[in-house]
Amino acid sequence: MTEWILDEGIGEIRALLVDGDNVLAAKLHWPGEIFAGQIIEAKLVSRASGSNRGTAETQTGSQILLDRIPKEVTEGSTVQVAITRPPIAEIGRMKLAQGRVAEGILKGKKSPIDGLDARAMRAFPSGWWEDVWHAASSGQIDFAGGSAVFSVTPAMTLIDIDGEGSPRKLSLAAIPAIAQGLAWFDMGGNIGIDFPTIEAKADRKAVDEAIGDALHDWPHERTAMNGFGFVQIVSRFEGPSLLHRFAASRVGMCVRKALRVGELAEGTGPTLLLTVHPALKAKLRDDWLSELARRTGKQVRIETDPGLALEAAQAQILTS
Repeated sequence: MTEWILDEGIGEIRALLVDGDNVLAAKLHWPGEIFAGQIIEAKLVSRASGSNRGTAETQTGSQILLDRIPKEVTEGSTVQVAITRPPIAEIGRMKLAQGRVAEGILKGKKSPIDGLDARAMRAFPSGWWEDVWHAASSGQIDFAGGSAVFSVTPAMTLIDIDGEGSPRKLSLAAIPAIAQGLAWFDMGGNIGIDFPTIEAKADRKAVDEAIGDALHDWPHERTAMNGFGFVQIVSRFEGPSLLHRFAASRVGMCVRKALRVGELAEGTGPTLLLTVHPALKAKLRDDWLSELARRTGKQVRIETDPGLALEAAQAQILTS
């Protein structure tokens, strides 16, 4: 049975679409973020004369680019804004959120995971989330004879196919890994796939048809493969993919993973020792540590080890 499973972790909400023990797709939300579908109160701080575009600011100082602003809404007015695109953190810059005045809309989503009809679980079985997390962290999914490497750029997310065998054989073998990455990493927006150059039109058509079969239930538009092996996909962008999160906030991803490692630690004793890279300790919020203590029923002690990788937090239950 295919179903969405929800795990409300510390500092993040995780959701997995599973079929038995197979993880089909993933979604991730960090509470406090602006997200698509949210209704949020903001003040119109600027509007060009004669234009229906402007900028609004929330009570927390986040700015939102507005369009289709009604004529009667003037600078300084407080309005309800429906978020159409969340802010996008990129290396070196932040793209502002986009929205419109929410006329007649009374209630928005509580989180991007709203509407999934997900079944809550205290914690995912070991390996489910970790497989997705590590694949996104590395940006790579291997398949027989090659690998699909996923890279975030300001213009689009690129998927590079590399490996052994004929261009046609390698490209066809890569398609299940591409489809898996799109779903596991919750990707959207502009996506480019760089297959090996395939000279024969019949072979390119075979790859196009295989892509169509693999993505038949994933809403998107795409181009046919060109003579250089490039395919472009456009899908609705609803929030940062796991790839975007690692590119823009690897420490943020790793500190939340460390909390999950601590929460799942097994053993008897009064103290939970969580050992992390020093960069993570600075990001461990007091309320997160209090929640970790509450969930585990143990006193939490933090130690640092500069020899640990960011991704390699360790947890141990101490008997004294």
